[in-house]
Amino acid sequence: MFRRSNITARIFQRQICTPAPGTSVHCARRFYENLVPSCTIFDVECPDQSFCKFTDDGQYLISFSRNQQNLIVYRPTWLSFSCKEEDCDAFDLPPKAKRFESFFTRLYSVSLASSNAVICKDFFLYMEGNHYGIFATSTLPIHEPPATGGAIQGIPYIEKITFHLIRLEDGFVLDEKILHNDFVNLTHNMGVFLYDDLLAIVSLRNQTIHILQIRDSGNLVDVRTIGEFCHEDDELFLNSNAQCLAFPDKSKLHQLPRINVQNGLQHSQPNLEDSFLTGIKQRLLSFIFQGIWNEEKDHTLRVQCLKKKFYYHFQDYADLIIWKVQFLDRHHLLIKFGSVDGGVSRNADQHPAFFAVYNMETTDIIAFYQNSPEELYLLFEQFCDHFHATSRNSLSMNFVSSHSNNIHALEQLRCVKNKASSSSQFVKKMLSSSLPYSCQSQSPSPYFDQSLFRFDEKLISATNRHRQSTDHPIKFILRRQPYSLKFKIKTGPEAGNTDGRTKKISSFLFHPILPLVLSIQHTLFLQPSVLNIHFRR
Repeated sequence: MFRRSNITARIFQRQICTPAPGTSVHCARRFYENLVPSCTIFDVECPDQSFCKFTDDGQYLISFSRNQQNLIVYRPTWLSFSCKEEDCDAFDLPPKAKRFESFFTRLYSVSLASSNAVICKDFFLYMEGNHYGIFATSTLPIHEPPATGGAIQGIPYIEKITFHLIRLEDGFVLDEKILHNDFVNLTHNMGVFLYDDLLAIVSLRNQTIHILQIRDSGNLVDVRTIGEFCHEDDELFLNSNAQCLAFPDKSKLHQLPRINVQNGLQHSQPNLEDSFLTGIKQRLLSFIFQGIWNEEKDHTLRVQCLKKKFYYHFQDYADLIIWKVQFLDRHHLLIKFGSVDGGVSRNADQHPAFFAVYNMETTDIIAFYQNSPEELYLLFEQFCDHFHATSRNSLSMNFVSSHSNNIHALEQLRCVKNKASSSSQFVKKMLSSSLPYSCQSQSPSPYFDQSLFRFDEKLISATNRHRQSTDHPIKFILRRQPYSLKFKIKTGPEAGNTDGRTKKISSFLFHPILPLVLSIQHTLFLQPSVLNIHFRR
């Protein structure tokens, strides 16, 4: 049904009409069809810093110094200036209004990294309820280090990784979590996931999932570690039983041969130098074995099925490593397994991936999905929001458009699926690139609400990623009548000089509430970035 788009009429309708139950936020977000960024200030005078993102509640703008040593936090403020004329919109902004300080107030600067470490500028997590920020610093990675102490061969090595819990109100460092001789993929928060007050950190090199709890007092408390052991007393149990073994040195416990299961199959004698499987790997293999075992009732057919589906691929399963993890709720994890090459590759979509659902309380694998599973894809298509696992305190993140809550996003997904040459390859690519979700990787800005605006997702989207710069403006068009162009974002002036030989990358920071957008154009050779501010005048 067509509604008047005049903002005065909208306000009058809001006064006399009550929205349907559960739709008050959606009705309020329709005002953004009228409140759009209408003015752009190009090449704003600003500090030479790396701007990260706005917090989800819009109270802070996070940035880092160019040398990646200091955290710098700003408070967004709205532009204000005096005008003696009757029609201020007909005149240019005064010079003072075109500065960065007119839109943002610097709160503080905190030194986080030491001389031999740097801040990971692509990593930041925000606890909206407590206004806590989680940052990371690390020393430089060493590629192709020797695998010592049970570490995975082929995974880079970082001498020290430090996670800092900071109170964003004043920049006070509340607590730290330090990992030594490890590797965590911090790019776009891939190796860390925050759900409510629980924090999961994936150690790729040592194949360990660290579960921490962030207390209201500002302390990081170790809850459990999942990897070599699953139960808290697993190590104690193994060590207490080591005295019954024939080895005088208990440290050689991990050099015991594996125990063969008598099920009518021929087994080769394992090497005495083989180590035990880790706890999480043993549970994965047990779940796969149990599933294949229950497929057949006849003993002969069961043995043949085990030979074909389990023992033939046993080493492939045993060689899987943990790639990525996300919370589904406070008790369940979605774990992505794959090969060592895919764990550190930028094009992990090309490598086979396996997904498992793990119950932290019972330490059981309760579901396992092989490469390109159609069943998991159907769950992902119909219940995408359940995989987001947003925190209870984050109201804005509940309205991010997805193909399970927005008909336009669903139509776009199915259009891409119908154009794919192979259905199985499409499913594999979608699941490998989408699951598990990277925590807080999407902007909750209403301008990315696909029920309000239509835009080219090849040029811009809610996902926080750098994109190739384009000379054409990015248009935001109304989804409903009259389907008009509401605003556009251009990273450079219309008559600006463009050098086609210079490769430029753009990033966009949308404020989650205000009609305020920062477009940042990056060039190679460490040249200063160009910052543009798009706002409603």
